[in-house]
Amino acid sequence: MAWFRRTQKGIQTATEDKKDVPKGLWYKSPTGKIVDAEQLEKNFYVSPEDGYHVRIGSNEYFKILFDDNKYTELDKNLSSRDPLEFEDTKKYTDRLDDAQKKTGLKDAVRTAVGKSKGKDLVVACMDFAFIGGSMGSVVGEKISRAADHALENKIPLMVISKSGGARMMEAAYSLMQLAKTSAKLAQLADAKIPYISLCTDPTTGGTTASFAMLGDINIAEPGALIGFAGPRVVKDTTGKDLPEDFQTSEFLLEHGFLDFITKRSELKNRVNQYLDLIQNKPIRA
Repeated sequence: MAWFRRTQKGIQTATEDKKDVPKGLWYKSPTGKIVDAEQLEKNFYVSPEDGYHVRIGSNEYFKILFDDNKYTELDKNLSSRDPLEFEDTKKYTDRLDDAQKKTGLKDAVRTAVGKSKGKDLVVACMDFAFIGGSMGSVVGEKISRAADHALENKIPLMVISKSGGARMMEAAYSLMQLAKTSAKLAQLADAKIPYISLCTDPTTGGTTASFAMLGDINIAEPGALIGFAGPRVVKDTTGKDLPEDFQTSEFLLEHGFLDFITKRSELKNRVNQYLDLIQNKPIRA
């Protein structure tokens, strides 16, 4: 706006002195609801008007699940290498460096042990922000080591999946993690140590084909996309129109793939109620 028009409208602030509204103060859900960012955080990153569960990472899930946000991170410095010297439009090593700088994470999963409602719990939580939560050798190794920790200390394990599938830059090394993690979870089952799988949006590809669907109890957040191949690929392959809610948490629950769906605000209570039940302990509120 020209200076003379600004003056006519009573605007006295010089252009260079204007202050823009800081980014990140508001969140707009896919249904168009506007939520104050601070209110969203207090509501477990769930839009209060439409119940939409915003994607969050390991920091937020650890804060929800662990008492007073106190936990010990396991294998925190484990990071991927480049065994295949992979390069497409960019070197894999450069992609890793960029992802680590951007997210502050070493890879697409973090593992930790702490107290949840006073009980020991090992949690492995995936971060979609790190190369789409893709499952590479480090993801498989850290989940396997988390299972080992649970096995050695007789502590329940919980894995929170949020993944686009196998990491193509590691090819067969990535696919090997399906068998590796599945074998570790079988050891937990033999030792009768509970394993809880939480599927969040999205849980797809090799992650779904392995540890995400092998829980003693499989649960999910509302409206999460859960499947192996995406809806477009399934439609093109089968040549059939798909149900409107295909591959959502609600669709999978209806067809017997999930045990229940839980709101994020109820997650900690529901997980601990289940653990108390199967370990024959008094149910806690």
